[in-house]
Amino acid sequence: MKTSLLLRPLVMLILLFATGGCTISYKLNGAAIDYSVYKTIYVSQFPIRAALVYPPLQQTFENELLDYITRNTRLRTVDSGGDLQLEGEITGYSLSPQAVTENAYASKTRLTIQVRVKYIDNKQEGKDVDQTFSAYRDFDSSEMLNDVQDELCNQISKELVDLIFNATLGNW
Repeated sequence: MKTSLLLRPLVMLILLFATGGCTISYKLNGAAIDYSVYKTIYVSQFPIRAALVYPPLQQTFENELLDYITRNTRLRTVDSGGDLQLEGEITGYSLSPQAVTENAYASKTRLTIQVRVKYIDNKQEGKDVDQTFSAYRDFDSSEMLNDVQDELCNQISKELVDLIFNATLGNW
């Protein structure tokens, strides 16, 4: 009984020293950027190369991407070159019926947007990304696309930018 009372403080002391050298580090914005190496980023235009074209989408997406990078990193955007580069194109903008009812009519319609992104790290080899990202939103088929299109494009653009950031600058 007395030996267990003596061992308990000894074990506690060992645990204290064993964990004393550990530190926990995290960043709230999710960015995994070494700012001593990376100072600038070039973000190109993302032209629409989809069969169905909604012209305001390009500006909506580009603004969301630039705003997100500005809010969540200390990188300075430049007009060409850059330590990091984000290039790409909007490759898909499509509508598809969802949730077919018993009378064979779709009660929901899905708007899907695809973006192909090429992320280039000009400082370190092997960190480049060439990937297509996709996101969608469903809306009630009784609504006209023209009435909900802007809001849906904003929501989808935010989701796409989040996915792109995590796969590139977030280094997930």
